[in-house]
Amino acid sequence: MHLDNQSLVQRDLAVLWHPCSQMKDHEHLPLIPIRSGLGVWLEDFAGNRYLDAISSWWVNLFGHANPLINQAIKGQLDTLEHVILGGFTHQAAVELAEKLVEITPPGLNKCFYADNGSSAIEVALKMSFHYWRNLGQSQKTKFITLENSYHGETLGALAVGNVALYKDTYGPLLMDVITVAGPDCYYREVGESWEQYSSRRFADMDLVLSEHADQVCAVIVEPLVQCAGSMRMYDPVYLKLLRAACDKYNVHLIADEIAVGFGRTGTLFACEQAGISPDFMCLSKGLTGGYLPLSAVMTTDVVYQAFYDDYQNLTAFLHSHSYTGNALGCRAALATIEIFQTQDVLGNNRRLAEAMAKAAERFKEHPNVAEVRQIGMIVAIELVKHKQSRQPYPWQQRRGLKVYQYALSKGVLLRPLGNVIYFMPPYVITEQEIELMAEVAWQGIQIAVQD
Repeated sequence: MHLDNQSLVQRDLAVLWHPCSQMKDHEHLPLIPIRSGLGVWLEDFAGNRYLDAISSWWVNLFGHANPLINQAIKGQLDTLEHVILGGFTHQAAVELAEKLVEITPPGLNKCFYADNGSSAIEVALKMSFHYWRNLGQSQKTKFITLENSYHGETLGALAVGNVALYKDTYGPLLMDVITVAGPDCYYREVGESWEQYSSRRFADMDLVLSEHADQVCAVIVEPLVQCAGSMRMYDPVYLKLLRAACDKYNVHLIADEIAVGFGRTGTLFACEQAGISPDFMCLSKGLTGGYLPLSAVMTTDVVYQAFYDDYQNLTAFLHSHSYTGNALGCRAALATIEIFQTQDVLGNNRRLAEAMAKAAERFKEHPNVAEVRQIGMIVAIELVKHKQSRQPYPWQQRRGLKVYQYALSKGVLLRPLGNVIYFMPPYVITEQEIELMAEVAWQGIQIAVQD
């Protein structure tokens, strides 16, 4: 059957409901059908190419159709595609768990698999609650989260998030959490450093912990970057203070590294920049290099031992997913980690991050840019109506969408978060491609800010 852009879009709109989309938009905002991908480029059925500047929702680390990951999956496919992980095991699941124990921060010695990022958050929340229950502290039922945080779309993950756009509609369905003012450095005073501001903001967290620790299972945070929360960023000192406070008040620390893990922030894991180990680390997205849905929750021997008991005592963690530890996903993840361990990915990323900083420099002086911020391979450009007052554009004007539409017309996939334009490309991008990405974003912003 001959396929072309128009016919595939028509068939799509007849049957498909797309994620994070108002489907009525597609009456005037054409879907882009992709035929193939290679490196940082996607190609449609008419031969138009698009630079994937957002790593296909932050998952793709080493480019589309990466030959090393392709080969690993093909090899696994001829041996074992999947087997139940309840009562059974297989080589890829064991090898990946061993690797994750090896490369994650010290003390994270046990690995629990799930299917996706939201599922990993659910596992960590339930595991923390259940740990305290097994220890006879059933009064610990609350979670503390940061304002502007995002941890996924399932009900538990949504509850511990704080982005109104995603959460408010489902408020009646969600558990009650304690939300604390965040360390987001966008709001620092003139002349105040990131470190000073994030340190100062920790007082709110310390106060809440001192008052509520007896009822609290865990604090959950996205280390360094609140990605879906407009790519807002903060200093590692906050994580150091938080780790010490969680120890002091006998509360777990859950690090949601789903988006920031695997080299995005300049270190393999963002927690490394604070020199801390959380009690739970949630991993997904880049874990498989953007190939297959898989997530993992890394935790400690102390947590594991609280569940290790005679079955009759009903302390087991009975959470399960049908595709837990899927062999193909595990093999893709092993190939992804192998690339980190056989190539100087982090060193190359430092050079690419410098190129991204250089390309983004001119945005700082733009009259409608409040801030250009960067941590590692993430650059965010925040558009505002007035630079001095930082008055935002009304969200109804969808200025970011205009950047998105213009960029597509020039062969670059940028998908802004509201009025925040960001770059989060695969690690195989070249300096020339970075310059193209930034130039198209600049042109798109010029159009988007016109009244």
